[in-house]
Amino acid sequence: MPVTYLDNNATTQVDPQVLEAMLPYFSEYYGNPSSMHAFGGGVAARIQHAREQVAELIGASPDEVIFTSCGTESDGTAIRAAIESYPAKRHIVTSRVEHPAVKNLFETLSKKGYRTTFVPVDHEGRLDLDYLYDSLTDDTAVVSLMWANNETGVIFPIEEISRSVKERGIVFHTDAVQTAGKIPIDVGRTGVDMLSLSGHKFHAPKGIGVLYLRKGTRFSPFMIGGHQEKGRRGGTENTAAIIGLGKAAELARRHLAAGSYRCVDELRDHLEREILKRVPRTLVNGDRTQRLPNTTSLAFEFVEGESILLMLNEHGICASSGSACTSGSLEPSHVLRAMGVPFTAAHGSIRFSLSRYTTRSEIDWVLEKLPPIIARLREMSPFWKGAEVAAQSA
Repeated sequence: MPVTYLDNNATTQVDPQVLEAMLPYFSEYYGNPSSMHAFGGGVAARIQHAREQVAELIGASPDEVIFTSCGTESDGTAIRAAIESYPAKRHIVTSRVEHPAVKNLFETLSKKGYRTTFVPVDHEGRLDLDYLYDSLTDDTAVVSLMWANNETGVIFPIEEISRSVKERGIVFHTDAVQTAGKIPIDVGRTGVDMLSLSGHKFHAPKGIGVLYLRKGTRFSPFMIGGHQEKGRRGGTENTAAIIGLGKAAELARRHLAAGSYRCVDELRDHLEREILKRVPRTLVNGDRTQRLPNTTSLAFEFVEGESILLMLNEHGICASSGSACTSGSLEPSHVLRAMGVPFTAAHGSIRFSLSRYTTRSEIDWVLEKLPPIIARLREMSPFWKGAEVAAQSA
């Protein structure tokens, strides 16, 4: 059975051109880039080229790019670097809808004595900016906010926030893991101090990430060891993955310039529109204008999301009930709870996330299989039958 993959916010297919660029560095060019000989030096030069490719994608200088192992490491390094650079400051700020990489770290820091502010969102997942700005004090060490939400795709106004936070002299970090390759990033215009990326979200391999560090920003390394990454992240470089990341960044920049994501946007809108038309009591979670072009989060009332996913899986359809990092939990998503999505809908929420490889035939396959799945599950649900009785009595 062919796979219909609509879970691209969890991970993406490695682009064949990315794999092609990586392969020689597993066998033919295996030298250590820190070695003094020419064999290793050639590898170091190729890593520098990848650094330049990533810098071009986000509008940075190459020496502001630090390679890490993943988005989680990049997030954690940025946040810990900020608080270690300003040890007298004991207040930190994030949102209630962050990825676990940030959310769980903030909860851990709270237990260690940091005063933590979790900024709320409204019912469409939009950040309460007044609450954010009112929470800032001279004691605030860092503000860390995602650029785009991994579950709903809702985009925060990072440029505006950055400007206001920086006016207070506070370090500002953004988790842009879901943003790269989907919408343009220009760190020069946004003014952020630190920014995190993860390669496997835009067709590079897993196990490689980026931390952008603006020149002049105070920094304390998390991985302490050798001189790699100018002493900012020790450890022998993951050469093949770095080269793959560079190629993926180059391809992402080309596709953004060509407007490829307009086609993804159209497919997403077609999927969403037809589901809303064919399946009653279905809601869209999140702002439908300020969101990523590839993401839709749909709430099917009075059914369980896990049951939907299992039945979709029987037809080779891959989707998600939220973040892949929280899969297996029986609790509704913390993102949807923060948005105030009704319990009867939050439990039945499914995220479909597309990529530039998604086809119209795949979308049509989902539209063929999903409505009868929801109907079948609702027939088995006592809550659905109760809702129907209530509606008929009204």
